[in-house]
Amino acid sequence: MAALTLKDLQAQIDELKVMVVAQNEIIEELKSQGTGGRDRGPKSEGEMTEEHAVRVMLGDLRDKSHKDAALELKLSYGQIYSARKGYTFKKIYQRMIKGETIDIPLVEGDIEGSEGEA
Repeated sequence: MAALTLKDLQAQIDELKVMVVAQNEIIEELKSQGTGGRDRGPKSEGEMTEEHAVRVMLGDLRDKSHKDAALELKLSYGQIYSARKGYTFKKIYQRMIKGETIDIPLVEGDIEGSEGEA
């Protein structure tokens, strides 16, 4: 085995530095291109209302994916996800957990709560 000289080691270090700089440039370019990754649907065009929550948790959109429900209501994937996981619209979420469903079109009592709630 040939002995490495200081000059050989310095050449290898210089090559590694060039590779690291090139990889960092690629990483920065990828970061600047945005998230890429998964397509979660549109950005929200408005605030999610109780009527939206009832539709995605109890109504006609309950069996659709988060993404499809978001597309139909012009909301974001995250808004649908948060409602269905109980982070928002907690009273409607509790009704969903109990297995309640509602046929569309909605009536006033559907949005505010089940019969007897005010």
